Amino acid sequence: MHSHILPILSGLLVAGFVCQWIAWRLKVPSILFLLLTGLLVGPVLGWFDPDAVLGDLLEPIVSMAVAVILYEGSITLKLSEIRGHGGVVRNLITLGVVITWAAATAGAHYILDWNLYLAALFGAIVTVSGPTVILPMLRTIRPADSIANILRWEGVLVDPVGAILAVLVFNYIIVAQDTEGAMHIATTFGKIVVVGAGLGVAIGHAMGVALRKHWLPDYLRDYAALASVILAFSLAETVESESGLLAVTIMGVWQANMRDLDFDDILDFKESLTLVLVAGLFIILAARIDFASFTTLGMGAVLVFLFLQFVAGPARALICALGSGLNFRERLYIGWIFPRGIVAAAVSALFALRLEGIGFEGSGKLVPMVFTIIVGTVVVQSLSGRVVARWLGIANPEPTGTLIVGANQLALTFAEALHKAGIRVVVASMDWRGISRARMKGLSVFYGSPVSSYAERHLELIGLGKLLALSTRADLNELACLSYRYEFGRDGVYTVTQKSESTHEKYRISGEAGGRVLFGGQYSMTDLNDLIDRGAETKTTEMTETFDLSAYRERYPNRLILFVTSADGNVFFPVERGSVVAEPGATVTALALPVPRNSTAVEATEDDPDD
Repeated sequence: MHSHILPILSGLLVAGFVCQWIAWRLKVPSILFLLLTGLLVGPVLGWFDPDAVLGDLLEPIVSMAVAVILYEGSITLKLSEIRGHGGVVRNLITLGVVITWAAATAGAHYILDWNLYLAALFGAIVTVSGPTVILPMLRTIRPADSIANILRWEGVLVDPVGAILAVLVFNYIIVAQDTEGAMHIATTFGKIVVVGAGLGVAIGHAMGVALRKHWLPDYLRDYAALASVILAFSLAETVESESGLLAVTIMGVWQANMRDLDFDDILDFKESLTLVLVAGLFIILAARIDFASFTTLGMGAVLVFLFLQFVAGPARALICALGSGLNFRERLYIGWIFPRGIVAAAVSALFALRLEGIGFEGSGKLVPMVFTIIVGTVVVQSLSGRVVARWLGIANPEPTGTLIVGANQLALTFAEALHKAGIRVVVASMDWRGISRARMKGLSVFYGSPVSSYAERHLELIGLGKLLALSTRADLNELACLSYRYEFGRDGVYTVTQKSESTHEKYRISGEAGGRVLFGGQYSMTDLNDLIDRGAETKTTEMTETFDLSAYRERYPNRLILFVTSADGNVFFPVERGSVVAEPGATVTALALPVPRNSTAVEATEDDPDD
């Protein structure tokens, strides 16, 4: 028996990793590859039958996996962030959820002829989206920054709200199957809500206090958090059946809003664990799908998808954006982009399993219909998002912004010069003083490590297309170049040498890992900071038909070109002499080096009309 199961389980783990890796390289949601793999090894090739392999453990395993996924999603729901991202985001995750629920319920009820209970459950499930599907999509289609921020925060915050709604609807359906009357239904449903919310708050608060008062050693924090989630789920299910998912969701929301609770390390652990659970869970769920269930849905499934995409989505956005400063085209685009993802797939599969267990009519149609919406929204919106954004006139141009790692003098000199040239700049550093100076200069900043998991969640990369790794730490520069070269491309990451080329090779940046070295390595970090200390300043000059780059170099031999900004707003950094060009209309920004006292070199300042 073990010889049969072990290869299957290890194969699931490896296949899940491969799917996630491919999705990362292609910058698309991993859910598509996971579902495709599950369908391939399950109904297509018949290699994997989850019911036969896992038997009675299938439902408990799926239940606990879904509990962890819901908890991980719910600890991102901070009420202060809802208030801090404007009325449109607040409306989308409250009124917008109700509109989507009502529209999807009506679509399933009238188009598919489902009973109202099953239709309402389907409607509640498809109110969620999720950062794992929306963020890769936004980086690919690049809508205007204001729209991207609204869509991003909606995707992050709507999951726990929609999950709570779905759990409540499911619990009501389970209770409503009892024929003992309306009073008994109301009492039982009330017990589920009270037990789930009560245990979620109690266990979540107790765990939060333990973390806040440092009663646990650092190496046990992650273990304790996971154990508390499983405890809350299992205890709630024991006290009142079907209250477990509500308990873990409420628990996460409660902890997310506790004051002075440092949760970042646990969130990192939960995200890593969720990656494993999601990969395995999706393959298992897709492997259980019977293709015949898709055919029974027929064209009705396509009509429901089209109704949600073309009617419900725009209506939701138009209503939720009333009174805002968004124009009609921006509202339409917000309504167009709303992909479904992890939470929708996970909870639909679990609910279907439990409904099948009580013999609920039509429960086998729930997962295929939800998966149809997931695949439809991800594929259609991914392929059409950029085209629709351009058609509506709200697409961002090619990302020209620059992420600068470091907040020392050189980094801030580059940042300020780029900012003055009209290039979007974000300064990322763990140096609080440097970050404070950057803020005082009016620059956008990220306080923290740019290569941390926290940065993956909170560092806004939309609109950024290049990296300048200018930290005084060579190891951080190399790590940043490695981390961002797949985001910006190998030709989009730059750094400088830390020491002069005459020093030992241990100080030199590796060309393989360290990105493209500015100035051909002729000037090191120490050299450049030294020049700035001695009074070197940035100068800006526009190129013309009669004054090209060669003429510029001849006239200003004591200027070190930092970058060239083309007429269309693109920025180019010099890696070697002659590696940049400057067409007429381009702007050259350079560091005017101090002129030695005995030098006869010309350094015009007052007579240069372009400076």
